[in-house]
Amino acid sequence: MCGIVGVVGKPARDVLLNGLKNLEYRGYDSAGIYLNDLQGHQYLTKAVGRIKNLEAKLTPDEQGVVGIAHTRWATHGKPTVANAHPQYSSDNRFYLVHNGVIENYATLKNKYLSDVEFHSDTDTEVIVQLVDKFAREDNLPAFAAFKKVLNLVEGSYAFLLVDNTEPDHIFIAKNKSPMMLGVGDGFNIIASDAISVLDQTRTFIDLHDGDVADVTKDKIVIEDLQGNAVDRPAKELDIDPNASSKGTYEFFMLKEIDEQPAVMRRLAQDYFDGNNVKVDPAIVQAAADSDRIYILAAGTSYHAGLVGKNLLEKYTGIPVEVGLASEFGYHFPRLSKKPFFIFLTQSGETADSRVVLTQVNDRQLPSLTITNVEGSTLSREATYTMLLKAGPEIAVASTKAYTAQVAVQAILAKAVGEKLGLQVARDFDLKHQLGLAAEGMQQLVDGKEKIDELAKKYLATTRNAFYIGRGVDYAVALEGALKLKEVSYIQTEGFAAAELKHGTIALIEKGTPVVALINDPATADLTRGNIREVQSRGANVIVFAAKEFAQPGDDVVLPQIEYYLSPLVTVVPAQLLAYYASKNKGLDVDKPRNLAKSVTVE
Repeated sequence: MCGIVGVVGKPARDVLLNGLKNLEYRGYDSAGIYLNDLQGHQYLTKAVGRIKNLEAKLTPDEQGVVGIAHTRWATHGKPTVANAHPQYSSDNRFYLVHNGVIENYATLKNKYLSDVEFHSDTDTEVIVQLVDKFAREDNLPAFAAFKKVLNLVEGSYAFLLVDNTEPDHIFIAKNKSPMMLGVGDGFNIIASDAISVLDQTRTFIDLHDGDVADVTKDKIVIEDLQGNAVDRPAKELDIDPNASSKGTYEFFMLKEIDEQPAVMRRLAQDYFDGNNVKVDPAIVQAAADSDRIYILAAGTSYHAGLVGKNLLEKYTGIPVEVGLASEFGYHFPRLSKKPFFIFLTQSGETADSRVVLTQVNDRQLPSLTITNVEGSTLSREATYTMLLKAGPEIAVASTKAYTAQVAVQAILAKAVGEKLGLQVARDFDLKHQLGLAAEGMQQLVDGKEKIDELAKKYLATTRNAFYIGRGVDYAVALEGALKLKEVSYIQTEGFAAAELKHGTIALIEKGTPVVALINDPATADLTRGNIREVQSRGANVIVFAAKEFAQPGDDVVLPQIEYYLSPLVTVVPAQLLAYYASKNKGLDVDKPRNLAKSVTVE
């Protein structure tokens, strides 16, 4: 949540604005930019709403070779100009942008700043005012005053600080919130996501929690909070900058839905050697040695974990539990004797999951992060990592990361099952099935006009909708409902189909849309019965059915694929239905209200 970018050593305005536009998926309540030309001129501009509002307020004179900028997802204080970042000290000496949440800001404010007049409701302003106080009263240089404050701070943060008495420096600090250093030729850059500045550099330094740094155009000094030098090697990122561009698409969400067949083919290529699955043997052994697997996730990743539970239990024989990280972290259950933890996260920065991983590491238990972002916090701190290889995902509503998570869990399940000598795993022709999934996905996205028609017919004016399914279809029903509610604002719930009779059917009335999913061989006929129950009460039913169970009048016939992998294709029309429901309402599909892409605060 929230996006930051900073640059020192080159014309900064356009670099910062472009970086903010690329980071807008992380927050779009307000935005701000600070520029300093090193000739005695500094400029601060802030605006409520999208980056275009900020850009419109900038005048041609506002330029600089040092700058920091921020796009906000409000936590402390409403989305106002006063609460937008950068926040600044009362004497206009220090300017600060911040991602994260300062847990003890009220204590710090009361203890040290009772005589200071504040102009915002943010926790961030407390930090910049405190840096200013220590610099003045203790006669400290900016970097020393900054570190003194950091040693008092409790919470999560990615800070960029500028001191207008040393304007050729940017001071930075990281704890729990993502931040990377980009190394350029005669300049350096800082961002919360490498994607935002790939047009400037491909060379990046991963910062770790507790790192602080003094950054100039030709020098980077990284220390810990005690002032000890820290070595963080630079690395080249192999990312196509065009992957984070919409190209000819109106919205990223549709582009990313359409990219899913390519993701399946990439996974089949990268995780197989011929027809043999290829996973780090240490990961396979650690999972095979366990007596229970715990999958922790949030949101869409949690729904992918529910599918993964079925895959892992089917092909490894190991019991699996799936937990919401936000609950698990504060109500840690009794564990089995030899647990193995899997963390599913698109960004690798999910704060709730990190709370659990910290406890797992304290117990010295093995863990695997399955993520789309190499070098992310959860990737670094887990014992092992498997990458989703889905490419940048910009739309807030996750699509291709979900299907990649399902596929990677299937790859892990086959590898572990084979290690355990299970015939069911050896017989599982997963590479072929991923090929079928890619073909099926392509067929579905090529027929997206049919889904647009369904959205216009059934979802244009409704306030409520339901998804129903059984077995793995229930897991997809939860994901389909989440997609529809988050981008179209239609109140949508996913249910195990038979549970309708136990209360929920009271909500069905004439015209209520119900999306029914049918892939499960054991319950296909029973789900048809549930469809008749809601139809008899006036529901408008949309049926997505596997080819072998399809009947005349079904709305979408799903390409045939192994049942446990059926979510890979079933979810595609659900994603498209949500996309078109939102687009047809004239909403911003990629940036739904109140949401941000990476949930980096608890």
